[in-house]
Amino acid sequence: MPTLAANDASSLSGVVVVLLINYLPNQRRWGWLKLMQGTAALKGTPGMLFGKVMGSGSEGGFSLRPSSSHQGLVALFEKAEHALEFLRGPTVAAYRDRAQNFWSGLMSVESARGAWDGQAWERSPLLSPLPELVHDQPQPQLLAALTRASIRPAKAMSFWKQAPATESDLRRSPGCLLAMGLGEAPLLRQCTFSVWQDTAAMLGYSMNGAHRKAVEQAYSKGYFSESMFVRMRVLQHEGSWPRPDEPEAQTAHG
Repeated sequence: MPTLAANDASSLSGVVVVLLINYLPNQRRWGWLKLMQGTAALKGTPGMLFGKVMGSGSEGGFSLRPSSSHQGLVALFEKAEHALEFLRGPTVAAYRDRAQNFWSGLMSVESARGAWDGQAWERSPLLSPLPELVHDQPQPQLLAALTRASIRPAKAMSFWKQAPATESDLRRSPGCLLAMGLGEAPLLRQCTFSVWQDTAAMLGYSMNGAHRKAVEQAYSKGYFSESMFVRMRVLQHEGSWPRPDEPEAQTAHG
């Protein structure tokens, strides 16, 4: 996997895999070890262009208090075949077998702006008609959004003051099926992943209320040294994850 400085920008094009994990109580030590290993454990994965192993806030939310059980993995693969091989392979199976709640998704990038570790993501190339992605009956495809930012240290507290209101709005948003806050490091490198039933629901949240106010403040006051927003189409998903408005539920999404 290439690692470039922010001033050495490049573009990546492929398909995205996201894993969300809530570990069983007796598997949390294993989970912490995986988080400490980070991307080192992903080296040599066929077709992987980019990968991050990330922690989360309390209960998988947007809290400064870290979760002892919630983690996520975000990866970009050159081809859908590589992504499907990864999803069927031992790495994902190890996460799934140790999880109380587990969700995986394969997504194509519809649009993206900004960069992550100096790398911009491009729209996914046209995909070959893989049998695994073809259904007998047409099904409405869900949308997903990924936002991430590197927060300037001097702006961290101002950024985090916005988090409770934006999370509250997100959890109450009609059409939001799944949402989780992720982080590469305490306070300063944050990511949000969410799944939506349609475009109107996604835009309704992003263009209004606390989220819009937070975005306007972030850009007008220079909170971020780097940021990225990616809009994706969900090609395949499986597992179960609590809905944002039902944190204790275990609602199937695939």
